[in-house]
Amino acid sequence: MKMSIGVEYAIHCLLYIVKLKDKDYVGIKELAEFQGVSESYLAKVFTKLGKAGITKSISGVKGGYELAKNPEDISFWDIVEAVEGKDPLFQCAEIRQKNILVDKNNLPESYTKCPCFIKVVMQEGENEMKKYLSNKTLKWLYNEVYGKILPQETEIETLKWFKSKRESTIK
Repeated sequence: MKMSIGVEYAIHCLLYIVKLKDKDYVGIKELAEFQGVSESYLAKVFTKLGKAGITKSISGVKGGYELAKNPEDISFWDIVEAVEGKDPLFQCAEIRQKNILVDKNNLPESYTKCPCFIKVVMQEGENEMKKYLSNKTLKWLYNEVYGKILPQETEIETLKWFKSKRESTIK
């Protein structure tokens, strides 16, 4: 399985807006510049995040994006589903029913009444991943990154950078 780069873009960029104060929005242009990623692609990702209720956009000169929920209420799985969609990762096409040794006009119950065992295993695996990623939130990530991994100065410098960009854009 391969998730799109949009999931990574989303999680990184959402991390930067966790601690923004009221009316201290951040624009796609600034987020893209800060991360060194495609602005047009990031805009598409943020459209999906908005539709999922993770972010909200504020229009106008002083507008931008902010979280639509508290960071403890936004899980990694919420972000994955927003960016990738809610379809299951594994799509069972029931090819067992097309086996050359099976009479397709008179399929045995073992091919029709019970679920495909491969599908069951794949769904269980996806459910485990969903459970794990549902327990990791933006709040958790913020506390890990800015509380344990990066020096406190990094958080301060990050917020300063976005604030200075915002102020120069508004002028």
